[in-house]
Amino acid sequence: MSNVLSVPPAGPARAADHFAARMAFETDVSDVHADLEAAVPGLVVVDVRDLTAWRQGHLPGAVHLPRREIAERAEREIPAGSAVVTYCWGPGCNGSTRAAYEFARLGYPVKEMIGGYEYWVREGFAVRTVTGLVRRPADELTAPRTGAACAC
Repeated sequence: MSNVLSVPPAGPARAADHFAARMAFETDVSDVHADLEAAVPGLVVVDVRDLTAWRQGHLPGAVHLPRREIAERAEREIPAGSAVVTYCWGPGCNGSTRAAYEFARLGYPVKEMIGGYEYWVREGFAVRTVTGLVRRPADELTAPRTGAACAC
């Protein structure tokens, strides 16, 4: 008996609804990178980590708004109607999920960047630090060694 098929897959219509719903709530680092490079209007990427983490490195173009300060500062710092993308450290941290929840409660359309800062760095994208832009080589477990997009 198959371990995978011991619970039958959902029908195609249910599966389509499920995956569309996931994509309505989540985005990935490659798509965020592409949109930041294209300067997509109305998109605001928010780093919700503390100041020490922000100084260690953050996405170029991101806004720093620690999660615990969102309710107090969002209306002043994030234009109304902006689509917000939140990120925190990585998959082992739910700070971006909590932040997305706060933004949603404040009425912002919001998505969470899955993988967070960790996967941004592991895919070889540049980060801004106190000394300028830095980039690590792509981790071949998360991105092609050549630096080319995976085209997924």
